Amino acid sequence: MADPSSYRPAPGSIPRDPGVYRFRDQHGRVIYVGKASSLRSRLSSYFQDVSALHPRTQAMVRTGASVEWTVVANEVEALQLEYSWIKEFDPRFNVKYRDDKSYPYLAVTMGEEIPRAQVMRGAKRQGTRYFGPYAHAWAIRETLDALLRVFPVRTCSAGVYRRAAASGRPCLLGYIDKCSAPCIGRVSPEQHREIAEDLCEFLAGGARTHISRLHSEMKKAAAELDFERAAQLRDDIAAMSKAMERSTVVLPDGTQADVIGIADDELEAAFHVFMVRDGRVRGQRGWVAEKEAETLAEVVGHLITEMYGDEEGEDIPREILVPVLPEHSEQLEEWLRRRRGKRVRIRVPSRGDKRALLQTVTRNAEQSLARHKVARAGDLTARTRALHELQEALGLDEAPLRIECFDISHVQGTNAVGSMVVFEDGLPRKSAYRQFVIRGGGGPTDAREAAKADDTAAMHEVLTRRFRRYLEEQAAGLRTPNASPLLDVGSSAGDAQREAGPASMPSRDEDGRPLRFAYPPNLVVVDGGPAQVNAAVRALEDLGVEDVAVIGLAKRLEEVWLPGEDFPVILPRSSEGLYLLQRVRDEAHRFAITFHRKRRSAAMTRSVLDDIPGLGPTLKKRLLTHFGSLKRIRAATAEEISAVKGIGPSLAASIKASLEQADQPAPAIDALTGEIREDGVE
Repeated sequence: MADPSSYRPAPGSIPRDPGVYRFRDQHGRVIYVGKASSLRSRLSSYFQDVSALHPRTQAMVRTGASVEWTVVANEVEALQLEYSWIKEFDPRFNVKYRDDKSYPYLAVTMGEEIPRAQVMRGAKRQGTRYFGPYAHAWAIRETLDALLRVFPVRTCSAGVYRRAAASGRPCLLGYIDKCSAPCIGRVSPEQHREIAEDLCEFLAGGARTHISRLHSEMKKAAAELDFERAAQLRDDIAAMSKAMERSTVVLPDGTQADVIGIADDELEAAFHVFMVRDGRVRGQRGWVAEKEAETLAEVVGHLITEMYGDEEGEDIPREILVPVLPEHSEQLEEWLRRRRGKRVRIRVPSRGDKRALLQTVTRNAEQSLARHKVARAGDLTARTRALHELQEALGLDEAPLRIECFDISHVQGTNAVGSMVVFEDGLPRKSAYRQFVIRGGGGPTDAREAAKADDTAAMHEVLTRRFRRYLEEQAAGLRTPNASPLLDVGSSAGDAQREAGPASMPSRDEDGRPLRFAYPPNLVVVDGGPAQVNAAVRALEDLGVEDVAVIGLAKRLEEVWLPGEDFPVILPRSSEGLYLLQRVRDEAHRFAITFHRKRRSAAMTRSVLDDIPGLGPTLKKRLLTHFGSLKRIRAATAEEISAVKGIGPSLAASIKASLEQADQPAPAIDALTGEIREDGVE
């Protein structure tokens, strides 16, 4: 690890203005992003007495090789820039306080012509309204099933919708009046959109308004002796009330707030959030994260930034209730106001129902932290021990903080693929996973040649391609300055280092594409024995890559093979280091198998039309639509084929020739000599 004094900024070189700073390691990778109201005082604190820093901050400062900063106009801009850089660089030392789980939401796709209500997880999409999150998907389906009686919005997939429209018959929900059936024109797209908007309004907190309106309509229908209509409205009110009963009333009507409870210790913090809309708890979630900040106020500030960084508009509540006010709460409120378009208050409730609810949420967080400590006691210690065991057993200079594992998957040489998985600090970093199509290993069109390829050749190819990209992107990084012309950028690395050293390495190349292979691993693991290890070493030597350790993990006895060694290293079965290697190897195998199956399935659905040069998907679709089948295309003449829009005489002749060639029987091959038999018959 580097000595922090080796890259400490020169006295007086750091401005006192607000800004954002980035620490980089020896490879130019951004490892930490932070903001400060005064860059000089904040950055100086990292280099005064390193031993007095938080353990995680100590590790960050010692891992760093340079620090640079960007001056901004005010603290709100610093907050925005810090959040965007954390999203872009994903620094390893920035603690993610946001929940990494994928909770289900009730989503209404208002961006589609015919909106659809469904369960959704993952990243939010533009034009879709989300309600939740819910603890379980079945809770969403039960709520939605109750509401479809009142708001019969479409819930079917695009395929089901198209088939119903083509056949002129609705699906089952259309028959039982739980869908308004826009697929067959029972309602117009405009009328269906109004139904979807009413559903969104109800879910957003307008439940009482809808129920009051239905009560008035029911009384009016009863007064007019329209008892069938009155009974239907009565049942609608009951369905809406049943859906509302799932949400507990905790605050007065109209309250829109997120209530955040936190329980922490020296190393970790547990978070629990109640989403209160229209006075009812519409959703809740809880999670545990490592703790970076020393004070609870800093934790709250980071949490709010990460929770609402991707939210806009009404997704951000009017109030955020927290146990302590974050640092610079006024700047955070201004930042949230810009994202929501309306005022947002961050406050600590001192009495009343909101205070009682915050205490309830905090108790939930305390219980989550206690369960987490019991279930995962020693997990961080185990990862650290595993890395140190590997360092000692393999004779490495330092613990392998970044491990890359490679595996090959194929069936008798066909559809050969390779996988690369990455583990950092003993945990998978899935955003860095990569897949390779083996070019030398062929595919279904040259299966004979592919059958001759072996795992070692494929492993050599994958390692060569991965580290050639590393060298290319490293060179691109050294050529490209990483500074915006609109920002004032400073750096602690010297001028010569900024011009040629890794401290100036950007995350994108000259064309603006992200650099995906710019960082080398400490350890390369290949799935296999000495042959695969030698192939990997040969690939690195051919490219001149040094300081990257290579090992192989054989499945039979879980032996660890080192380059040039006649005997393997046998790690104890109870070794944390062996367990980590097994996890890495199994993850690479799973990733390769998944990719191979996907390519194999695609290959099985290929048509002879796919291999004709100049015939793209659009023209292929026109051909099949025009003739109806591949058999009729084979029987057509070149002139008849050229009658299809977009296909000229030369392409028609090429299509006809390719189809005739594909119809020729394959030559028979002697099973013993491998020669083509002249009679064409085995």
